[in-house]
Amino acid sequence: MPRRRAMLILAGSLAGCAPRPPAPVPVSAGQSASAATDSAATDSAVLTLERTPCFGACPVYRVTVSADGTVHFQGKSFVSHLGSALAHIPKARMDSLIAELDAGGYFRFDERYVPGSPACGNAATDLPTVTTSVTLGGRTKRIEHYRGCSAAPLSLSRLEDRIDEVLNTRRWVGQGR
Repeated sequence: MPRRRAMLILAGSLAGCAPRPPAPVPVSAGQSASAATDSAATDSAVLTLERTPCFGACPVYRVTVSADGTVHFQGKSFVSHLGSALAHIPKARMDSLIAELDAGGYFRFDERYVPGSPACGNAATDLPTVTTSVTLGGRTKRIEHYRGCSAAPLSLSRLEDRIDEVLNTRRWVGQGR
């Protein structure tokens, strides 16, 4: 039995760094993503995603996008582009991403899914943490999500991966993300 448990923990650890295909985040029926969020609120939006190290070769970086679509990337380790990079996405894509996060429940998630917090559940070891923050229309939400927390909502991981997809971090991170 101890060997089986060790294998499950190892499998969970490896899954934390494995690439996951981004899943689309549903928007309410009859509502387009761009209509889901008031355009005036997204004019001041700022979104940040940071991925931390794991016990292995997980990409470590921080990416921030402002309301106008300016994307700042800072590659730290296990990425194909170390250092700073700058890009731009259309404002409509930024507005759509913010709408997806809002519709996906981002502002209703707990602020911490880390070992020892009630929202974490059981935790596998040696996995990365993803920290996101969104400032939108005068409200700011920051979520610290240790990828080894068994009780963290899968939809949160999907939203994190969606941020990477929309911001096209793959161009700097490499094929793994």
